[in-house]
Amino acid sequence: MTEPKTDNRPAGWTGAKPPPLTHSSLCPVFLAVGWICVGLGFIGAFLPVLPTTVFLIIALWAFSKSSDRLRWWLWTHPRFGKTLREWHLHRVIPPPAKMAAVAMMMFSVAIISVTAGSWQAPTILAAVLAPIAVWIVTRRSAPPLDAGHETGQETT
Repeated sequence: MTEPKTDNRPAGWTGAKPPPLTHSSLCPVFLAVGWICVGLGFIGAFLPVLPTTVFLIIALWAFSKSSDRLRWWLWTHPRFGKTLREWHLHRVIPPPAKMAAVAMMMFSVAIISVTAGSWQAPTILAAVLAPIAVWIVTRRSAPPLDAGHETGQETT
């Protein structure tokens, strides 16, 4: 993979590289999906009911199939880059994100329980969301201690 000549990597960047770029005849589709997800992620940064990071992870995947420049832009983004790198390299979900996700799931079940006319809908929703909540809670909360060099962080 050739690294783009123009990107926003910090000077002296020695961190991990983003996912490899794969060229495809569907590049325009992947580019559109990436931008849609960046847009949804941007909206989610301001609306608590819409996730941000999930959409940016999808955007990073889509850009890895369509654009070196945009892939590097997300990978090294000052606000979201570290989170994307930690997810990609170590499958890390920070504790505040875990708490927010599980709280929103519980809130959703509570709202459906109050508004549904029967017990079936909230039960089905709880049965679907419970394993997802368990999966989220059981992911790492921080990268391994020896992984600082892989995420672009200095280990001094």
